[in-house]
Amino acid sequence: MVKSFLQFVPAAAFCILLAGCASSPDAAFPDNSPGRGAVMVTSGKPTSCVPFARAHSGIDIRGDAFTWWDQAAGRFRRSSKPSAGAVLVLAGYSSAEHGHVAVVRRIVSAREIRVDHANWLNNGAIHLDDPVADVSPDNDWSQVLVWNIEAHAWGIRTYTVRGFIGPGRDGDKMRVAERDSGEN
Repeated sequence: MVKSFLQFVPAAAFCILLAGCASSPDAAFPDNSPGRGAVMVTSGKPTSCVPFARAHSGIDIRGDAFTWWDQAAGRFRRSSKPSAGAVLVLAGYSSAEHGHVAVVRRIVSAREIRVDHANWLNNGAIHLDDPVADVSPDNDWSQVLVWNIEAHAWGIRTYTVRGFIGPGRDGDKMRVAERDSGEN
């Protein structure tokens, strides 16, 4: 028994040393309490992410959140970078065929945004000013972690980002450029 225990000790020590080398999303953010200000509202009728995002963004798209990215093509501006008022579209929320949408409230830094969304923890609650961290290797907002307000920690699952919809209609930038240049 003592011999098997002694064989375990070096392996355990090695694992502890490796854990010290691991990076966490908190290492990328100077604010040690990224969930500060996040609020979960549970009173009232439970709601899902789609009607909440539609009502709070002006993006009038219907259907499962997973379909929003494709439905927005040619109708609303789509981007790989966040902007205030845009709708964040996540793929693979609870399965490969489901998504999640959230409205970008504000940009905190190059790697953190705050969103408002509903039903994130499958409880129908509304989450306001909830932190979302870009954890993609190329800092391109293709992968994110979402703050878990109940655990007061970053979630453990990395989500794939399809992109950001809006704010504004598809072609708005072109019309603004034409107006500024005097063309019609």
